Amino acid sequence: MAQSAAVEIRDDREHGSLVAYGDGRPAGTVAYFAMEPAPGALVAVHTVVRPQHEGKGIAGALVREFYAMAAREGVAVVPLCPYAAKWAQRHPDEAPEASAELVREAERQLRSHPELF
Repeated sequence: MAQSAAVEIRDDREHGSLVAYGDGRPAGTVAYFAMEPAPGALVAVHTVVRPQHEGKGIAGALVREFYAMAAREGVAVVPLCPYAAKWAQRHPDEAPEASAELVREAERQLRSHPELF
């Protein structure tokens, strides 16, 4: 569990969500899945922040925690989410680049299992 300026971030692995809470209510989410076979990379698919929480740094805090969570687990991150990919480009010291092969496999798994998104 991580915190960022009155925001609590919790991993809901069962539902493939990293959720930021502000005032006890969901403020933003990174939808993701873990690649198979385990332990596989974590794949960020979509980042969304509720309109009333936009502009507060929540999306960045979520993606930063997503990369930190993957690092703690010793796995790579594949940022298929456009926001996560841009964040990774701006923070290369916190966001190691995934190999092209890993990205292709993550894209294949997502196409094969659209319910992951």
